[in-house]
Amino acid sequence: MLKDIHNFLACETPAEWIERALDEQCLLLIDHANCEKKAASTAMNLMYLHTEKPDLLTKMSQLAREELLHFQQVVELMRQRDVRYVRLSPSRYAAGLRSLFNKQDNNQHLIDTLIAGAFIEARSCERFEKLEPLLDKALGKFYGSLLKSESRHFQDYLELARSYSDGDISARVKLFATTEAELISSKDTQFRFHSGLPA
Repeated sequence: MLKDIHNFLACETPAEWIERALDEQCLLLIDHANCEKKAASTAMNLMYLHTEKPDLLTKMSQLAREELLHFQQVVELMRQRDVRYVRLSPSRYAAGLRSLFNKQDNNQHLIDTLIAGAFIEARSCERFEKLEPLLDKALGKFYGSLLKSESRHFQDYLELARSYSDGDISARVKLFATTEAELISSKDTQFRFHSGLPA
């Protein structure tokens, strides 16, 4: 699965981001908690909007439960480390992907949402993999444990996007891949779990 994720993403996380993450572990945990909560919210929103799609309902309900469990686990790690859960402004990453959404065609909007979800999960997986061996034992083990579920979420999003399209989605995926790579490799004034190159 990790090989598929590496092939899916158009760039690797820059070494500079990894270095910053190791220096900003408290901030990383806070934003990680936010990401898990947002992922659960996105899955629930898709369930509310698309009640006529049983395959989506099944996969998104499972995904939402898993993301909420991950949220709970991150919050517990924060408690153990005396990291206070404070409000953070959102990163530019998700907004950058959402800027590509087709707002005129409802089905294409759904496909775009699912493609964006696949990229978010894939990038999370790639960063968990890179961080795992560099963190303390407890946090590294936790990030390693997330790889399997997050890589499955990546596959679920991509499979659903393909299933709702009448044609090939590769051109659309390539567009998202190009934008996602630009967001990851360009200078970013904020440090977040999905932020770009530290300014």
